[in-house]
Amino acid sequence: MSSTFVRLGVPHNLVSALANEAITIPTPIQEATLPDSLKGRDVLGRGRTGSGKSFAFLIPVVARLLKTEGRRQSKKPRALILAPTRELATQLHDSLLVLEQRTKLVSTVVFGGVNQNPQARTLARGVDILIACPGRLLDLMGQKLVDLSNVEVTVIDEADHMADMGFLPNVRKIMRATPKQGQRLLFSATLDAGVSTLVKEFMHDPITHEADSALSPVSAMEHHVLRVTGEDRTDVIASLAAAPGNSIIFTRTKYGAKKLAKQLIRLGIPSVDLHGNLSQNARTRNLEAFHSGQVKTLVATDIAARGIHVDDVALVIHADPPVEHKAYLHRSGRTARAGKAGTVITIELPDQRNDVRSLLRKAKISPTFTNAHPDHPILFDLAPGKRAFLSPEEAADRSGKAPQPTQQASTKPRSSGSSRGKRSAPSRGQSDSRNQADSRGRGRGRSGGGRGAHGSGGHSEQGARGSGNRSGLARGRSNGSSRRGAAEFSRSFSSR
Repeated sequence: MSSTFVRLGVPHNLVSALANEAITIPTPIQEATLPDSLKGRDVLGRGRTGSGKSFAFLIPVVARLLKTEGRRQSKKPRALILAPTRELATQLHDSLLVLEQRTKLVSTVVFGGVNQNPQARTLARGVDILIACPGRLLDLMGQKLVDLSNVEVTVIDEADHMADMGFLPNVRKIMRATPKQGQRLLFSATLDAGVSTLVKEFMHDPITHEADSALSPVSAMEHHVLRVTGEDRTDVIASLAAAPGNSIIFTRTKYGAKKLAKQLIRLGIPSVDLHGNLSQNARTRNLEAFHSGQVKTLVATDIAARGIHVDDVALVIHADPPVEHKAYLHRSGRTARAGKAGTVITIELPDQRNDVRSLLRKAKISPTFTNAHPDHPILFDLAPGKRAFLSPEEAADRSGKAPQPTQQASTKPRSSGSSRGKRSAPSRGQSDSRNQADSRGRGRGRSGGGRGAHGSGGHSEQGARGSGNRSGLARGRSNGSSRRGAAEFSRSFSSR
């Protein structure tokens, strides 16, 4: 099977390195671009997220440097790869190391948010390949800690994202510091107006390849919209996240990601957050916890919509629908990678209906709409399997967080709520109707949690259904601990 890469012109040592990682069959974007990029041509490649774009440009970069055999010099990399985010830059470096293992090439990655001195020292020793975020690279260039005059090949990854984030002026400054005769490879999920400006200024007679196969992520995804009330939002998300498998949950704001992760932990679901307010050490720690399987739920802003690769992400949940359709597609691309199936769920509040319909129409997605609540059977269809909950303390420890102190809303117990709060979990032999009634009551009682997690400030829309159970649980929670509430909520789902 490995002969397919050989047929495209990939050197044998790189084919062997790929085979060690069980990468033996080129993806459509790799098959389309490698013959031209390996010949030294400028290539403009479009492929959906998860289509294998990384190796489509990493392979020709390494192959070119092996062929030219240039001498490594202090501060003067021979190849440059630009990435819009720290996470993507780091993951590209991890993929590059797969190819480097059979060569003597040296690479490094630079980005902001951390001390620049270790990066500067590595550059001073000399590297062949530099992977960089534009902001930090410009800082290092301004201090004369890196010189791009020896760059033979330049790659711009996620070019459309660079444009969306306002990085194009920085990218232009960087590109102008590279030799005009160098090879340029530009890869993007879309080739819109922002990308075309880079193409016109810096690429030489580029050949364009677009590769969306039948195995592309969008065709392998199921798209669903769950219409919920504000009070049910957190409970619905919790049921989905507690199912087996990895889940990535997207929020619109940094505050929303942080708050929703905390709420899931209180409900016994180990979770980590990822957003721009975290330090680089915290980002790395949280991503490692997710990658390693220590936690199976990542709550993130759009910072994770590009470049975050975790095998077998079963579920992507848009807890807050994104503002524009490209963000929806990139978020959704975290699942159904490399032809595998995946499920994408958008949580829709009543006042978001028009916006969600417009969003999905622009994304050319035709989802299934369901009016849902925490014990609706659709949740178990979309995320099959037994729900797993820990105690809040255990979930916090697994997530690397300090346990949240128990807060009591009132010191005067009320008999009706107390009896509900202390009730033991129903046995498996009891009827489904009791399980559903109890889980509805417990689910409706956390309306404050559902509102607080919403990135836009929250919404509340109460219906008559289950109102008696909601008021009973509110009284029970006033004299019971959050741990007991989480335990009962867990049992109500686990008993299904």
